[in-house]
Amino acid sequence: MADVSNTRAWRSPRFLPRWSRRVTIGGYALIATTVALDFASGPGITFAPILAALPVLAGVGTRRATVPLAAGVVAGALVVAMAAYDAAVPAIVMATVAAAVVMVTFFSCANVVVVTGQERELARVHTVAEAAQRALLRLVPRRMGPLAVAVRYVAAEAEARIGGDLYEVMPTPYGVRLFLGDVCGKGLASVETAADVLGVFREAARAEPDLAEVARRLDSALVRRPASEEFVTAVLVSIPDTPGPAVVVNCGHPPPLLCHDGQVSTVEPSVDAPPLALLGLVGGGYRAESLAFDRGDLLLLYTDGVSEARDAANRFYPLAQRLAALPHGEPDALLDELLLDVRAYVGSGLTDDAALLAVRRER
Repeated sequence: MADVSNTRAWRSPRFLPRWSRRVTIGGYALIATTVALDFASGPGITFAPILAALPVLAGVGTRRATVPLAAGVVAGALVVAMAAYDAAVPAIVMATVAAAVVMVTFFSCANVVVVTGQERELARVHTVAEAAQRALLRLVPRRMGPLAVAVRYVAAEAEARIGGDLYEVMPTPYGVRLFLGDVCGKGLASVETAADVLGVFREAARAEPDLAEVARRLDSALVRRPASEEFVTAVLVSIPDTPGPAVVVNCGHPPPLLCHDGQVSTVEPSVDAPPLALLGLVGGGYRAESLAFDRGDLLLLYTDGVSEARDAANRFYPLAQRLAALPHGEPDALLDELLLDVRAYVGSGLTDDAALLAVRRER
């Protein structure tokens, strides 16, 4: 499920990037240096105007209005001290500086209050959307029919925990059927689209013996949605309860990876098919293709949040290569190790939602 550890991130100033903290600290150092120069330069010169920047700096990265207020009080006290020391400076100059400090302090406090209120409201909206997404993406049992199953959903750290990745694993009269998709979009609209897609899949997967027909019904349902320009890339898989090949339908989605006897291969479709909702633009239909899936084999479905994760040099994460180096045992342990490896490769956090679905045939 989505990572919700930062639900209250708005309360902490630690969200600032490292370079921003360094710039802020440099600003404080510059103000301190300038104040020291003022007292060292004699009573005829003043650098007091720079003190108006102190409340602004104090407001950076805080969500408490008392911080810039306290900085304004300190700046005002320093202006009074400088006015007493710089006797040769006209009084009107120091009075103007004092007025500027008061005004900037007021606006810095007001800005902190407004930003804090907006972030709290945004956090509430995101939490509601995340709850809807959690209800939509139901928990998947670790064992289903002949399969060991594991799912991971990690929302992008650069986003707001509301993504368009979706999945489902369900028993049907035709075996266990899997669905993994990615809505082209973000926010509440993508959650609504995901709800429609999963609703149709849950009904059609039980009713249709032909997996390609399930994909066609998903496409038709999306086309019928009013005023919707969103499409969905998806992979559908049907795995029989008895030994035998699986069936795969790829709808414009990154191809699954099959782990067999320690080797990893890409399950490429023989014919490219468009994402769901776009079939009418190219004509034709979706094709169900057979896939040998024996006992001990593991199948990995994923979204492009994993395969297109980039390192500092802007290189894509080599998913097949990294997967081959991991032990292909329990899907749960495999996905945990894989996500750790992705995060280590990227270094700065994922920039797109990532969903992973792994199944291993046990019998």
